[in-house]
Amino acid sequence: MYGDEATIRRILTELGDTWAVVGLSANRGRAAYGVARVLQRYGKRIVPVHPRAETVHGERGYASLADIPFDVDVVDVFVNSELAGAVAGEAVAKGARAVWFQLGVVDEAACERTRAAGLDMVMDRCPAIEIPVLQ
Repeated sequence: MYGDEATIRRILTELGDTWAVVGLSANRGRAAYGVARVLQRYGKRIVPVHPRAETVHGERGYASLADIPFDVDVVDVFVNSELAGAVAGEAVAKGARAVWFQLGVVDEAACERTRAAGLDMVMDRCPAIEIPVLQ
């Protein structure tokens, strides 16, 4: 199971409201753009993380997780599965409390490493689908 209901609920309601969204750019056609907007509507502060470091939804972007000068609670990953493991490692190094791999993003080894480091982890799910169910 890539994300049990208790873990999903804990990430969305208890672990904090600052979400770094890796892969988020100003491209309205990308899924990350819409998901970040939904997270904002539910009170989350989104932090765009993309090599172009664009401002998205009124929030300043950063080129990498390491460039963010404040703590993040959850790292939401919108990169392909081959790159996701490295992002999970960066999330651990950043001190995040949880990592969320979006729909279609699966890396079993990264999941095991992330959980072993003490972080909550969800894979192949979408918080924009899950969060309205909790309300």
